[in-house]
Amino acid sequence: MFDWLKKKMQPVPPQAEAAPEVLGLRLGGGLELDALRLSLLESQVTFEGAASTQIIQAVGRVVLDESHQLLRFYTDDDGFVQVLLNGGLTDDCVSEVKLWYFYRTQPVDDDAGWNTLLASKLVQPDWDLDGQKFTRAWDNTQPVAMTETTWLQNGSRSDTDQFVMLYERPLDNGEAEMLMVAGEEKINGNRAERSLVLATGIELGPTDFRFVS
Repeated sequence: MFDWLKKKMQPVPPQAEAAPEVLGLRLGGGLELDALRLSLLESQVTFEGAASTQIIQAVGRVVLDESHQLLRFYTDDDGFVQVLLNGGLTDDCVSEVKLWYFYRTQPVDDDAGWNTLLASKLVQPDWDLDGQKFTRAWDNTQPVAMTETTWLQNGSRSDTDQFVMLYERPLDNGEAEMLMVAGEEKINGNRAERSLVLATGIELGPTDFRFVS
């Protein structure tokens, strides 16, 4: 009896923080993109064959400062929807939404290569990708450092340090295609896993997507 009472009196351990949600986008949920807009843009942008319906398999969060944060909803279509929020995590705090697709991930195997990447490779006046010239979109001379916390569907959570530079190029319709160049580092045990990640993306308007489940 006393053992039962002691167990009842023990403090309840805090529950793990759940993956954040916004605009109906959530871990395990689905989203639907405007198929007509995607088809009209496909001949102009780098990514190809974007699926109009996608399932969110992971969610990432990057706290940029006291007011701003990024939420990234990674899908089964080798891309992610990135939401910039200002002042909170509610829908009315959303200030920007972008659709990104991974272009290439290249491992960085040694410390010398990693240090060179951060010091002189990520930030360039422009970046050539498949014969298309992307111009530096930010004025900084060093990559922007950030840490992303990522939630997976199996309940696990991990942190990745990222060093990011953004480039852009104009499209024929007056919009722009972005290029994100990032050095990523994740500590697995006592070993650092590092890579150079390239992703291209476009901005999404309120009518360009919706959640479906």
